[in-house]
Amino acid sequence: MEGWIPLFEIFLNSPCPECEASLWLQKAFNPSSNASPISTASFLSLLKTPSETTSIDPSSPRQMRNTAAVVQARILSFLAYDHQRFCKRDLCKLARVMLNEGRSLDFWVKKAAQRLLDMVSVSNYQWISHFNLDTEEENVEDEFYSMPDWLSDAAKDSDSVFTWLPMSSDELSETVPLTASGAIDVEPMAKSLKSRLLNVESTSEAVELGKEVHKLCSESKQNSLVVLDLIEPWSADDETAAVLISQLSNGSETYELGWPSHILCSIVLPKFLVLNEPASRVLMMRTIEYCKAHQTSAEYALLLPLILRNEGINNPICDVITRIIKESLHPGHVSAFCQKLLCEDKDARRFVCLPRHRCLISEELVWTDSLFSLWQNILNHNVHLTQDSVDQLVYHIHESADRCFGFYPWSVKFQEVRDLAQKSSSDLKL
Repeated sequence: MEGWIPLFEIFLNSPCPECEASLWLQKAFNPSSNASPISTASFLSLLKTPSETTSIDPSSPRQMRNTAAVVQARILSFLAYDHQRFCKRDLCKLARVMLNEGRSLDFWVKKAAQRLLDMVSVSNYQWISHFNLDTEEENVEDEFYSMPDWLSDAAKDSDSVFTWLPMSSDELSETVPLTASGAIDVEPMAKSLKSRLLNVESTSEAVELGKEVHKLCSESKQNSLVVLDLIEPWSADDETAAVLISQLSNGSETYELGWPSHILCSIVLPKFLVLNEPASRVLMMRTIEYCKAHQTSAEYALLLPLILRNEGINNPICDVITRIIKESLHPGHVSAFCQKLLCEDKDARRFVCLPRHRCLISEELVWTDSLFSLWQNILNHNVHLTQDSVDQLVYHIHESADRCFGFYPWSVKFQEVRDLAQKSSSDLKL
């Protein structure tokens, strides 16, 4: 494994990992070596070897599953770039297994795996619909899981809400209690906690409340977002909110888009969405620490919805985002995040938030003066953008400059951001 460390450092830090990784493999290849030779075959074998961390799916490439999403996407992009030097069958199998991860797979990892599969898959394979990678043998087995005829007939004969679930509109509109039989009564307990959060007088009281909120969310059979929406933890003052973040984080979270994201989008995000003055130091420091430990959650439950604020970001929000990016995220992660922001695919900009706050968030970037300041801060942070991201950024700069022509301060800012973007593009080519 030690011999491969330089290659993984390239994937982690290089602004153009595909070219550098290809050159490194060529130079490192030594067939006469007595040790395990460094070759394309041994590299694929390494990606599929078991790691010390137990894999959820025993058939998945375990080394790949325990690698950061940014590095995974770069490795798959390199395999697509240099695919002629690898065994097509092995590449096809790797891409298919990665794509079978489904919703747990990062967006850009899925894109890279799909691109790799498109380049190396055999044309005789008859793939079915979008991202359906089952072979004919697997499709035969899937018949076992198909809906029975009697349920299909019932769905056709009734005024059902869903074709696969014969439930009438009247049944759907019936009032259903929040708690199931034998479960705790969530709603009154949540309202009680909400009232107590507004009247916290000491740190010890905030700690105790945090424990009770965590207990209610973990013991109830409801989605934690539903419970947190009832409690409204964002209404607490900043000191109490900082204590809540510490108490609700139990350190054993594994699914980043689950509980860690729920903490950020229910406590921190609502406060920052309406921020019109500098954020308090105590909340800012605790948020940065939490985002550093949960970078994926920070991206989907805080940074994305903040930048997509429907009124555009202002200077205080720009300062908050800049600090989180600089102090919590790796430059490679920031580069992938910027590519997601600037791409034309709206599905790439999916985020996590409470339903009541969805109206405050847009699906498109609102290009304000503060947003250009944010891009300037990001590019000054030694973040290398991909060529397509640079092209999109320069396009929006020219579009906004034409719209605001003659306004001198904007013109200077446009010029500075454009120069930084073009410098990033030049560094990428080098």
